Amino acid sequence: MPFLRRAVGALAVALGLAASPANAETGEVRFTRQPGLIYMPMVLAEQQRLVEKHVASAGLGDVKVSWVTLTSGGASVDALISGNVDFVTSGATNLLLAWDRTRGEVKGLAASAGAPMLLVTRNPAVKTLADFSAKDRIAVPTVKVSAQAVMLQIAAERQLGEAGRNKLDPITIQLGHPDAVGALLGGTSEVNSHFSLPPYQQIELKDPKIHVVLNSYDVVGGPLSNAIVFGRGKFMDQNPKTTAAVLAAIEEANALIRDDPKRAAELYLGATKEKFEPDELVAMMKQPGVVFSTTPYGTMLQADHLAKAGVLKNRPKEWKDFFYKAVHGQPGT
Repeated sequence: MPFLRRAVGALAVALGLAASPANAETGEVRFTRQPGLIYMPMVLAEQQRLVEKHVASAGLGDVKVSWVTLTSGGASVDALISGNVDFVTSGATNLLLAWDRTRGEVKGLAASAGAPMLLVTRNPAVKTLADFSAKDRIAVPTVKVSAQAVMLQIAAERQLGEAGRNKLDPITIQLGHPDAVGALLGGTSEVNSHFSLPPYQQIELKDPKIHVVLNSYDVVGGPLSNAIVFGRGKFMDQNPKTTAAVLAAIEEANALIRDDPKRAAELYLGATKEKFEPDELVAMMKQPGVVFSTTPYGTMLQADHLAKAGVLKNRPKEWKDFFYKAVHGQPGT
């Protein structure tokens, strides 16, 4: 009998260990993403079911993966903090605000991609930031705290001095990129300027009345990761294999973009229905400053600005403070 009890006990332990990988982690992973070229890795991950692929490879069983598209980073962060989603893809500024607000509970998992952001206008009198007046209106995704709004403040401070940091804030208005394109090109809206990202800025610049005032690449002096995947640290700690599968899915999407950009463009356009030819999109993907990488670039520039402006109560010492350990070995900035 003692032998039998030991044998039964050993079998129970073995069965428990065998079942634990499938049962120990979450049965569902929920994502948000926004429209735009820099979200291509997430679009491909959804379209090609890459998260499901890597979750299965990790032996986690049948995990439900769901996606929702939100056009506002603020709405995405609210969904994350309220527990309605597990991972958000948005700008570094929204990550920083959430990290600060939750006292470090929200952390970046990885960058998704980055591309130069162009501030364009249809006002022929505006050549530099100093030329904007109270009559102009600049559309940004979220006033004061979006990547575009923060980059505008950084550029204004450099061009106009510290006193000019917030000079343009009163003429910025919140508008999703697709709506801002329509407003700018329509010519009748009060919105005569738009700070966006690919492919919206390329659509706008096809109109000969639209010209570039500012390029974020010139402000940063290099690449800028303006799409970051982030989530709650507790979720990532409790679901390490799922988290690793999400990171692997992003890496695989980036590899597809790098190795077969036309195929990636075709898949992206098939999913988003954006009105571009694949070759047009490939040209955007190959522009200087466009990166599809999980390495976070330019995040501390934005963190330092937000801390100096008093928006962040807690000033990070380095980018690793607000990113999960999975990417700490990468050369982030």
